[in-house]
Amino acid sequence: MASSNDDSRSLDITLVDVSGKEITQGTWHGHCKAHELFQAAYRLKPGFLCKLLSGSEDVSPQSDLASVCQNSARLTVVWMRGAAQNQQLVNHRAFAAVKSDGSVITWGCSGFGGDSSRVTHRLQEGVVQVVGNEGAFAAVKSDGSVITWGNSFWGGDSSRVEHGLQEGVVQVAGGGEAFAAIKSDGSVITWGAAAKGGDSSRVKHRLQEGVVQVVGNGKAFAAVKSDGSVITWGNSFWAGDSSHVEHRLQEGVMQVVGNGEAFAAVKSDGSVITWGYSGFGGDSSHVEHRFQEGVAQVVSNEGAFAAVKSDGSVITWGASGKGGDSSRVEHRLQEGVAQVVGNGEAFAAVKADGSVATVLALNIDSKKAFAAVKSDGSVITWGAAAKGGDSSLVEHRPQEGVVQVVGNGEAFAAIKSDGSVITWGNSGFGGASSHVEHRLHEGAIGVVF
Repeated sequence: MASSNDDSRSLDITLVDVSGKEITQGTWHGHCKAHELFQAAYRLKPGFLCKLLSGSEDVSPQSDLASVCQNSARLTVVWMRGAAQNQQLVNHRAFAAVKSDGSVITWGCSGFGGDSSRVTHRLQEGVVQVVGNEGAFAAVKSDGSVITWGNSFWGGDSSRVEHGLQEGVVQVAGGGEAFAAIKSDGSVITWGAAAKGGDSSRVKHRLQEGVVQVVGNGKAFAAVKSDGSVITWGNSFWAGDSSHVEHRLQEGVMQVVGNGEAFAAVKSDGSVITWGYSGFGGDSSHVEHRFQEGVAQVVSNEGAFAAVKSDGSVITWGASGKGGDSSRVEHRLQEGVAQVVGNGEAFAAVKADGSVATVLALNIDSKKAFAAVKSDGSVITWGAAAKGGDSSLVEHRPQEGVVQVVGNGEAFAAIKSDGSVITWGNSGFGGASSHVEHRLHEGAIGVVF
């Protein structure tokens, strides 16, 4: 390794993926910190986290490059899990479909984003991402600009920050009633309900650079920086204030997940830190001894969390009536779990043998419904008929070829392999799409809500 006394040298560094394919290359001075390499990688894959390897050794973002590299070096980028949108906080009243030509189609409750006529002319091409919160949508275009519509108080009106959203945006995250955009320089812009995270002025000086992930819960946001630290803002009681765990959030955070009123952070050593409303999982003290190490992933629903460990076991905490208490099926969650999925008030764990263990309360809301996609591309639905549990009106259409199903609080939308979209459930919440059906016959590549 080079001595730190050589920190004035120029270093030619190439970043490659695990297959050896070049990602990017450039020249850095030896006195630079390694977090500049992390930032270079993040710009090429927005919304994802990564670690860097020099040989088989992890590179710390705080390392001087002169202590890591000789005159030239190849470092390996290992991509981690993406910063997926919190599916418990998305629009419960409308849908938006992105087509392969970059256009967007919306339907559902007009006041909450189902009507995008005000900005239709700007949604005809070039859209690469659409994100919803509880009452509005935001679309990121290929030129880095952002378009918003829906409830104006919840972020549908972004005129206050429009000058900052004209270019350079690489990712938008939705909270309950606000949005946060990450720009290519690692800065963050927020808008929407001020008390729910739309106003980030209290921490603005810390959001000027280096941000690689932003996650919203129902009332606040959390940003992960390239050095592994976390910054929070929004409603202080509902996780916008993380001061009591701040000393543990200074470095090493790889992933943050939010539910309705709390956050959980997974660190590089496999431990988990939580904060926010205690009843929804902000207080994890009763299970803390179980996730001091070995946690590979945390998922959330509206009021609870579930951690999947590297040994295939699962730990749950939070509101017992929303899946935080898994004691009824604990014996089935000791090993072999490959995936956990949450809906509003329950969890389902898919085991490696293909079996499913559900974690839900006996008094789960009877208005909920479920849809399962089978390996042959057919769909099975159950639950409250009026909320999407009865798909008999369109049953002849989703018998094969379905590749994705998404649901909001009252309806479902299925995308087929031919790019067509089928909807069912409460018509006022997007279950009826007849007025845009002619535009949903082909070309859909994703649906958000």
